[in-house]
Amino acid sequence: MSRNKRDIPVFDHPIIETHCHLDYLKDEALTEVLSQARAVGIERVVTIAVSPDNLARVRELRDLDPMIHATQGVHPHDAEAYTDETAAELRKHGRDERIVAIGEIGLDYYYDHADREVQRRVFAEQLAIAAELDQPVVIHTREADADTQAILKEFAPSLAKKGVIHSFTSGLELGQFCLEQGFMLGFNGIITFNKAENVREVLAATPMDQLVVETDAPFLTPAPYRGRENAPKYLPFIIEKIADVKQVPVAEVLRQSYANARRLFAFQ
Repeated sequence: MSRNKRDIPVFDHPIIETHCHLDYLKDEALTEVLSQARAVGIERVVTIAVSPDNLARVRELRDLDPMIHATQGVHPHDAEAYTDETAAELRKHGRDERIVAIGEIGLDYYYDHADREVQRRVFAEQLAIAAELDQPVVIHTREADADTQAILKEFAPSLAKKGVIHSFTSGLELGQFCLEQGFMLGFNGIITFNKAENVREVLAATPMDQLVVETDAPFLTPAPYRGRENAPKYLPFIIEKIADVKQVPVAEVLRQSYANARRLFAFQ
């Protein structure tokens, strides 16, 4: 391992960024974001759709560089904007080249930007579309453990490729349920935050073959760069922290998280 001038670890193993929002990044041009990502060993970047308004935009981003992959889905914040036309767009493009999942979908009762009943309906409808298209799902859940578990209990059997609960911050009970159902858990810069013992507890309990790494950039920048806009280039800090929490070599985290991401998104 060597370190570059910004003290970001550089490893001799490829890394897959499983969750970021390239269309939200403002501090650097996309070409620079990707160049910096490649410089620390990132091989692929998955940029995530969140609303009817950015479904086409993430497809456009995917077309700009072969390392970019994308998803199609509507976040619970935008559930009230979900229409039959949105569903048709998901079905039309949900298995396009380098569209690797249906997401970001789920429930968010913390902000409650959309009516909870609408959130549940839209979550269920998109899970059904994922099952129909034989795609994995990228799930967001916050302060909605019971309803997330109930809905996943209904739909998990029909999801052959399961998916990932991204930025996992929920309780250990939901985490264990999702793992038992065959989902993966995504961990990001939150695990480096001083007050995130609850997330580190879930990480410690997560089998190595069911975790993936993400930044959720431009959000949740890991220590020691908190306060700056997040970017895929900071993934090595998350990998180091996972190794510390799980008391395994960094090389094992690199190898296993890479294999998990390839399996999750069916990368060749």
